[in-house]
Amino acid sequence: MEYISKNVKDTVALGKKLGNLLNAGDIICLKGDLGTGKTYFTKGIASGLKINEPITSPTFTIVNEYQGRLKLFHFDVYRVNDIDEISAIGFDEYIFSDAVSVIEWADYIKELIPEECIWINIYKIPEKSPDFRKIVIEYNGDRYNYIKELK
Repeated sequence: MEYISKNVKDTVALGKKLGNLLNAGDIICLKGDLGTGKTYFTKGIASGLKINEPITSPTFTIVNEYQGRLKLFHFDVYRVNDIDEISAIGFDEYIFSDAVSVIEWADYIKELIPEECIWINIYKIPEKSPDFRKIVIEYNGDRYNYIKELK
Protein backbone atom coordinates (compact mmCIF):
# COMPACT_ATOMS: atom_id res chain seq x y z
CA MET A 1 0.00 0.00 0.00
CA GLU A 2 1.33 3.44 -0.91
CA TYR A 3 0.49 6.82 0.55
CA ILE A 4 1.70 10.31 -0.28
CA SER A 5 2.32 12.63 2.64
CA LYS A 6 2.49 16.32 1.75
CA ASN A 7 3.77 17.40 5.17
CA VAL A 8 4.55 16.31 8.72
CA LYS A 9 0.88 16.61 9.67
CA ASP A 10 -0.04 14.01 7.01
CA THR A 11 2.73 11.68 8.20
CA VAL A 12 1.57 11.91 11.83
CA ALA A 13 -2.08 11.42 10.76
CA LEU A 14 -1.27 8.21 8.86
CA GLY A 15 0.71 6.94 11.85
CA LYS A 16 -2.28 7.70 14.08
CA LYS A 17 -4.64 5.75 11.80
CA LEU A 18 -2.29 2.78 12.03
CA GLY A 19 -1.96 3.21 15.81
CA ASN A 20 -5.74 3.04 16.14
CA LEU A 21 -5.68 -0.41 14.51
CA LEU A 22 -2.67 -1.96 16.24
CA ASN A 23 -2.96 -4.96 18.53
CA ALA A 24 -0.86 -6.28 21.42
CA GLY A 25 2.37 -7.82 20.17
CA ASP A 26 2.41 -6.05 16.79
CA ILE A 27 5.82 -5.20 15.37
CA ILE A 28 6.35 -2.20 13.09
CA CYS A 29 9.67 -1.83 11.28
CA LEU A 30 10.52 1.62 9.91
CA LYS A 31 13.01 2.30 7.13
CA GLY A 32 14.01 5.59 5.56
CA ASP A 33 16.89 8.02 5.25
CA LEU A 34 17.70 10.57 7.94
CA GLY A 35 14.98 13.19 8.14
CA THR A 36 12.28 11.28 6.29
CA GLY A 37 9.85 11.29 9.23
CA LYS A 38 10.24 7.97 11.03
CA THR A 39 9.93 9.58 14.46
CA TYR A 40 6.96 11.70 13.32
CA PHE A 41 5.27 8.53 12.08
CA THR A 42 5.96 6.97 15.49
CA LYS A 43 4.41 10.03 17.18
CA GLY A 44 1.28 9.34 15.16
CA ILE A 45 1.27 5.68 16.17
CA ALA A 46 1.60 6.76 19.82
CA SER A 47 -1.34 9.12 19.41
CA GLY A 48 -3.43 6.26 17.99
CA LEU A 49 -2.44 4.21 21.02
CA LYS A 50 -3.72 7.03 23.30
CA ILE A 51 -0.25 7.86 24.61
CA ASN A 52 -0.24 11.45 25.87
CA GLU A 53 3.41 11.98 26.79
CA PRO A 54 5.93 13.46 24.34
CA ILE A 55 7.56 10.93 22.01
CA THR A 56 11.29 11.35 21.46
CA SER A 57 13.69 9.26 19.45
CA PRO A 58 15.68 6.88 21.65
CA THR A 59 18.83 7.38 19.57
CA PHE A 60 21.21 7.01 22.52
CA THR A 61 19.12 4.83 24.85
CA ILE A 62 18.01 2.42 22.07
CA VAL A 63 14.49 1.98 23.52
CA ASN A 64 11.85 4.17 25.16
CA GLU A 65 8.71 2.80 26.82
CA TYR A 66 5.32 4.47 26.86
CA GLN A 67 1.93 3.42 28.23
CA GLY A 68 -1.39 4.07 26.53
CA ARG A 69 -4.16 1.78 25.29
CA LEU A 70 -1.26 -0.64 24.82
CA LYS A 71 2.35 -0.38 25.93
CA LEU A 72 4.69 0.95 23.23
CA PHE A 73 8.37 0.08 22.91
CA HIS A 74 10.03 2.60 20.58
CA PHE A 75 13.45 1.50 19.33
CA ASP A 76 16.04 3.46 17.39
CA VAL A 77 18.88 1.16 16.33
CA TYR A 78 20.73 3.68 14.15
CA ARG A 79 23.73 3.76 16.49
CA VAL A 80 23.85 0.01 17.18
CA ASN A 81 27.30 -1.12 16.05
CA ASP A 82 26.94 -4.82 16.68
CA ILE A 83 23.91 -7.11 16.54
CA ASP A 84 24.96 -8.53 19.94
CA GLU A 85 24.48 -5.06 21.45
CA ILE A 86 20.74 -5.10 20.71
CA SER A 87 20.44 -8.73 21.84
CA ALA A 88 22.12 -7.83 25.15
CA ILE A 89 19.32 -5.40 26.08
CA GLY A 90 16.79 -8.25 25.89
CA PHE A 91 15.42 -7.33 22.46
CA ASP A 92 13.51 -10.62 22.14
CA GLU A 93 11.74 -10.05 25.46
CA TYR A 94 10.61 -6.65 24.23
CA ILE A 95 9.33 -7.63 20.80
CA PHE A 96 7.73 -10.91 21.86
CA SER A 97 5.69 -9.22 24.60
CA ASP A 98 2.16 -7.81 24.70
CA ALA A 99 3.48 -4.37 23.73
CA VAL A 100 3.54 -2.76 20.31
CA SER A 101 7.13 -2.46 19.11
CA VAL A 102 8.19 0.26 16.66
CA ILE A 103 11.74 -0.11 15.39
CA GLU A 104 13.40 2.77 13.55
CA TRP A 105 16.23 1.67 11.22
CA ALA A 106 14.93 -1.91 11.50
CA ASP A 107 16.82 -2.91 8.35
CA TYR A 108 20.05 -2.58 10.42
CA ILE A 109 18.97 -5.57 12.54
CA LYS A 110 16.89 -7.42 9.98
CA GLU A 111 18.19 -10.82 11.12
CA LEU A 112 16.56 -10.25 14.54
CA ILE A 113 13.16 -9.23 13.16
CA PRO A 114 10.48 -11.93 13.03
CA GLU A 115 9.10 -12.67 9.58
CA GLU A 116 5.58 -11.73 10.72
CA CYS A 117 5.69 -7.92 10.98
CA ILE A 118 4.81 -4.64 9.29
CA TRP A 119 7.48 -2.88 7.19
CA ILE A 120 7.06 0.82 6.51
CA ASN A 121 9.41 2.53 4.07
CA ILE A 122 9.42 6.32 3.98
CA TYR A 123 10.98 8.06 0.98
CA LYS A 124 11.57 11.74 0.27
CA ILE A 125 10.05 13.05 -2.97
CA PRO A 126 12.22 16.15 -3.51
CA GLU A 127 11.08 16.64 -7.10
CA LYS A 128 7.59 17.44 -5.79
CA SER A 129 8.47 19.32 -2.59
CA PRO A 130 11.03 19.06 0.22
CA ASP A 131 8.17 18.02 2.53
CA PHE A 132 6.57 15.34 0.33
CA ARG A 133 7.02 11.69 1.34
CA LYS A 134 6.01 8.40 -0.19
CA ILE A 135 5.07 5.93 2.56
CA VAL A 136 4.94 2.28 1.55
CA ILE A 137 3.37 -0.21 3.96
CA GLU A 138 3.87 -3.95 3.54
CA TYR A 139 3.15 -6.74 5.98
CA ASN A 140 3.86 -10.41 6.49
CA GLY A 141 1.43 -12.66 8.31
CA ASP A 142 -2.33 -13.05 8.52
CA ARG A 143 -2.41 -11.26 11.89
CA TYR A 144 -1.83 -8.01 9.97
CA ASN A 145 -4.68 -8.37 7.48
CA TYR A 146 -6.37 -5.48 9.31
CA ILE A 147 -3.91 -3.18 7.51
CA LYS A 148 -6.30 -3.36 4.56
CA GLU A 149 -8.62 -1.14 6.64
CA LEU A 150 -6.00 1.64 6.64
CA LYS A 151 -7.30 4.27 4.24
